[in-house]
Amino acid sequence: MCGIVGLVGFKTRFSTEELAARAQSMADRIRHRGPDDAGVYVDAAAQIALGFRRLSIIDLSREGHQPMRSVSGRYELVFNGEIYNFRELRRELERIGHVFRGHSDTEVLLAGIEAWGLPAALKRAKGMLALALWDKARRELSLARDRVGKKPVYYGWANGCFAFASELKAIRALPGFQPTINRDALTLLLRHNYIPAPYSIYEGIFKLCQGEFLVLPIEAMPAHADISALEPHRHRYWRWSDAVQAGRAELFEGNAHDACRDLQACLQAAVRARMVADVPLGALLSGGIDSSIVAALMQAESSTPVKTFSIGFHESDYNEAGFAKEVAAHLGTDHTELYVSPAEAMAVIPDLPEIYDEPLADVSQIPTHMVSRLARKQVTVALSGDGGDELFAGYTRYLLARNLRRTLFALTKPGRRALAGLIERVPAQRWDLLLAPLGPILPKGARIRPGDKLHKVSSLLKCADPVELYRNLFSQWQDPVAVVRDGAEPPTPFTDITDRSVGTDFIEQMMQLDGTTYLPENILTKVDRASMAVSLEVRCPLLDSDVIDFAWRLPMDFKVRGGQGKWLLRQLLYQYVPKTLVERPKMGFDVPIGRWLASDLRGWAEDLLDEHKITRQGFFEPEPIRRCWKEHVDGTRNWQYRLWNVLMFQAWLEQQASSGTARRAESAYDVALIQAD
Repeated sequence: MCGIVGLVGFKTRFSTEELAARAQSMADRIRHRGPDDAGVYVDAAAQIALGFRRLSIIDLSREGHQPMRSVSGRYELVFNGEIYNFRELRRELERIGHVFRGHSDTEVLLAGIEAWGLPAALKRAKGMLALALWDKARRELSLARDRVGKKPVYYGWANGCFAFASELKAIRALPGFQPTINRDALTLLLRHNYIPAPYSIYEGIFKLCQGEFLVLPIEAMPAHADISALEPHRHRYWRWSDAVQAGRAELFEGNAHDACRDLQACLQAAVRARMVADVPLGALLSGGIDSSIVAALMQAESSTPVKTFSIGFHESDYNEAGFAKEVAAHLGTDHTELYVSPAEAMAVIPDLPEIYDEPLADVSQIPTHMVSRLARKQVTVALSGDGGDELFAGYTRYLLARNLRRTLFALTKPGRRALAGLIERVPAQRWDLLLAPLGPILPKGARIRPGDKLHKVSSLLKCADPVELYRNLFSQWQDPVAVVRDGAEPPTPFTDITDRSVGTDFIEQMMQLDGTTYLPENILTKVDRASMAVSLEVRCPLLDSDVIDFAWRLPMDFKVRGGQGKWLLRQLLYQYVPKTLVERPKMGFDVPIGRWLASDLRGWAEDLLDEHKITRQGFFEPEPIRRCWKEHVDGTRNWQYRLWNVLMFQAWLEQQASSGTARRAESAYDVALIQAD
């Protein structure tokens, strides 16, 4: 795993030394992504520089050094990721006459690009990647991101240059770069708790979408030209919707036994491919379905105990370490667990803005970083179970949304709105008192703060269609435009139907939406930044392209049965682990952030949410935030996730101000970030 950076000068002619210095400075900012080696390539005539930081995994020799030049000399490549079928591709290339110098997958990918062209090579490669390719013959710079979005690529215009990098902090290293906060992206953060591609927190800087590559022609431009008008050409070589449609066109026709057998073969191959490394490797084990099946298949491949790692908390409602330990003992892995105190977990919070670089507000970012740090003490590569929920219908919200759709949409639209109005006329706290006598007969999930639940239902009643219902169900702030000053909510896959499979089951629609948004921009972003901050490579067998294709061929009743998701995954896991060890309510990788905000973190949060500070900074309307904060600390409502969204931006904002990269925004009521308290 590595980090890539680069720039193209347009407005100013740089010397070779100046280009190299800028690329080196950018690469130095992401040294954590690759502490083992570094390299810079410069083409002063084209005003282009590529930079690289290497975490050595395969072919630790100098033959794996980057930037790497193709045999013909036409291409220069910097590549972050792993190509798991590189041996197969290498044999294919050798048959047509290619001679290799070393044994790295980078060299194979570069040879494939030369033989087949970039789009075809991307389609053939199975793995995770982010790359930059300089084509000297066509004078084109290309950037690409893998199918599901495991590896990041930011790009855009910065002080007269076109720049790109694995993380924003590298672009901020460019001399004279003065970023402006993208208020529209901020509205998306408040709704989703992450910023979906192609947007970023900065105006003029974007993220490549999953399965996308872009091409930027390098042409001389007059000094007075508007370089921001020079738009790269963006292309999609893979879409989640294409995988859905292909699977539906060739549905699996066998029985459950056949499906389980084929899934095992598919997953075993994916795990086996991800166990190829010239460094120590292990697995992150939570004790849930997905991570347990990955650990089980790894142990089946290994003649020695696989190293597994888990984090535990002393709060029983948030602790899965005991389950992970039992699974590890049954599988016979070499297990390491670390129980973390609230103080130790909260000590990570000040580092989050630097680790995640762009505001991300998923509270599981804390334990994810901690378990990565634990694993890195013994291994350089770790396998994880990410992707199982999106492919095998594992999220409980899928069944909840489907049931709500059936119940709520049985009413007419005017009837739903009228019922919503009746619910909202009674404050949530009053509903709590009215429903208290019914506690014993209420559903278990509705017994705590039933008023909150009812008010959530009222917002769902007002949804125009099922997709809006699903978006509303997981939205933190239902109307973020009312909270972000001068913000407008830009389109996303939830509002744009052009990349959505029509005619699919409602759960399949939700899975596809998560696959294009929540998975790459929250789950995989969280894992990438948390692990790469400690120079740990994380691989995800469940997101192998063959596993994705197979999963979408499965009928829904192989995924959801008896009110549970991941049915087929469970049947496979039972072959390795007793059912009693893994069958329990889904807990997630969470921390008691709501409780901490009202107690140990109250001073920290109060400072960031200070009304005068929010007003001076000018990004938020203070009233709705202060109201939520008061209700939360008073114990009348639980607004932990809404508040965490705002707090992660505020903490990031202060970190930016202290680093000196922020500047005054143009709106009259904004103040310079660098002057923020």
